[in-house]
Amino acid sequence: MGLARLAALHGVATSYAPSPDVTVQVPDDTVVAVLAALGVDASTPAAVTDALTRAEATAAERLLPPTVVLWSAPEGERPEVPAALAGLPPGTTLQVEPEDGGTPLPADPATDPAAVVTGAPLGVHRLTARAPDGRTATVTLVVAPHQVPQPPPRTHGFLVQLYSLLSERSWGMGDLGDLAELAAWSGRHLGAGFVQINPLHAAVPGDPTDPSPYRPSSRRFPDPVHLRIEAVPEYAYVRGADREQLDALGEKAAALRASVLGEDALIDRDAVWALKLPALEILAAVPLGPGRRAEYADFLAAQEQALEDHATWYALAEAHGPQWHDWPAGLRDPRSPETARARRDLSDRVDFHRRLAWLTDRQLAAASGAARDAGMAVGIVHDLAVGVHPGGADAWAQQDAFAAGMSVGAPPDAFNALGQDWGLPPWRPDVLAASGYAPYRGLLKGLLRNAGALRIDHVMGLFRLWWVPQGEQPTQGTYVRYDAEAMLAVLALEAHRAGAPVVGEDLGTVEPGVREALERRGVLGTSVLWFERDWEGPGQPPLPPETWREDCVATATTHDLPSTAARLTGEHVELRHRLGLLTRPLAQEQAEDRAEVGEWLTYLERLGLLPGGPGDEEEEIRAVYRFLLRTPARMVGVWLPDAVGDRRPQNLPGTWDQYPNWRLPVADATGRPTTLEELAASPRLHRLMDVLRP
Repeated sequence: MGLARLAALHGVATSYAPSPDVTVQVPDDTVVAVLAALGVDASTPAAVTDALTRAEATAAERLLPPTVVLWSAPEGERPEVPAALAGLPPGTTLQVEPEDGGTPLPADPATDPAAVVTGAPLGVHRLTARAPDGRTATVTLVVAPHQVPQPPPRTHGFLVQLYSLLSERSWGMGDLGDLAELAAWSGRHLGAGFVQINPLHAAVPGDPTDPSPYRPSSRRFPDPVHLRIEAVPEYAYVRGADREQLDALGEKAAALRASVLGEDALIDRDAVWALKLPALEILAAVPLGPGRRAEYADFLAAQEQALEDHATWYALAEAHGPQWHDWPAGLRDPRSPETARARRDLSDRVDFHRRLAWLTDRQLAAASGAARDAGMAVGIVHDLAVGVHPGGADAWAQQDAFAAGMSVGAPPDAFNALGQDWGLPPWRPDVLAASGYAPYRGLLKGLLRNAGALRIDHVMGLFRLWWVPQGEQPTQGTYVRYDAEAMLAVLALEAHRAGAPVVGEDLGTVEPGVREALERRGVLGTSVLWFERDWEGPGQPPLPPETWREDCVATATTHDLPSTAARLTGEHVELRHRLGLLTRPLAQEQAEDRAEVGEWLTYLERLGLLPGGPGDEEEEIRAVYRFLLRTPARMVGVWLPDAVGDRRPQNLPGTWDQYPNWRLPVADATGRPTTLEELAASPRLHRLMDVLRP
């Protein structure tokens, strides 16, 4: 009982329910290991008793939690007073120090606790409480809008993995110039309201580099591999031998692009970077003009220590390799004298990596501007990965905020009996709260800087995450809870400041109450056609379109699922069979798949969305998107490869080197890679998009 009580005080689950009628007990060893990662010794019964005594005494003495959330109320309504303030002793006085350094605001909860809300503006402030018994507490006060910004009642747009979208100008993979072109074209000529892309987070350099955009070095800063070299203003001023070298690199890039667009070719991120890196070094040597230098200085001032740490990690990685755990001992600490000395010694490379972050930020801003100028109602929807690589820049710079020896994953479920280990160190909820969620706030601020909207991968992680102790199987993990109110409040505040709607990827196992909490704060969900069924009805038939939720992005597929053409033809089953991923006989899998697809096609025909009946693949795909338009969904997402009949998934979960995950260019129905220019001229694409025109 002592261990369970101690775990509960720290948000660590000792059991979980994979289904309503099943409860699984978490091994004690797991609970002990997770508590240790939170700085709590539970290794012996005596240690548990001591830790429990201290934790309960701290809780009893504590006047306020480290972070207090106050939600503003809709116009005309009274703000709801949080329990943390309503439960203060009578006579306790409060004082708010605004984040802008303005005049402190007093309030007395004994007379009007809501005065703290009405008196303090939206923002992250310091709140001091003084109780009559002499106790005081100074904590972080987050005053948040009651909801995140909302998209228009109905808009449609493309979902695309940017690296997969090559043009006749990109250097072997899709870049930010291509993104701007896609936004401008689809917004002006197709009436698209948004383009949702994969995470553009900075990658961990390697040989080879991990191509997954969901296991980055840093989520705070974008990857300069996405830069359009010719769009850097200094490109025009390169002369002499440097110009010759730059032109030669451009010729090699053209050859690389041609090879990727050939038969069975794959995107090679490392080959692209091997060309872009020397090109960017040439451009970085060009002196900045006075206006550009002033702009760069403003960027450095705005990013502060976070950018300094980021650039320092990349400079050190060039000298010592990309795994900071293997660096000389002094360099493993970002605040050590050895690191400060190395930063001075490597000042040129540190500034180079700062410069790359700025150049990428500017091209992201240009893409966002192109979307806005094209009349897009939402714009570019950026993606936030659930975590970072344990050896990368964020894990090095923010070591105290990450739980050492832990990895994020997922428990066993109906789709994966062994569970999942994603290899991502989780944030410590206690450190986040004590810091006023500073790392999280900085991350969101950076991502939203050039975003029309934000998608959050595995949005359930704002509530709880599955922690797996290092060296253990995913089945030996447990859930650790986060302060969802604080996480949502910070999200709502930063989204409000950016004017950006938020989309949560809430697919899979979702804890009861999570979708309701997200809906209350205006966070849109994600609804995929094949998963939307009446799970309570006999036979679990397709969910009628009018009963879908309104607050969502409705789509036919995602980067982790088969394309619509592959689903309709059954090719996704054959692919998994070839790779040895099926757990049942091929014939059985195919029969079940044909039955499911047949049920959907029959339903589409009955609704009048497939008037010619099944048999024409292209018309079936259009019928799927006609169905999505019948739903009340605020946003309808078109998987861009669907527009040209691409058969291949961008990522096949459960594979590593058996399948070219994250390396496939968009291709047509025959598997031939298709450029952005060809997409824009594709009759098949235009026939599909005609379905979505108002």
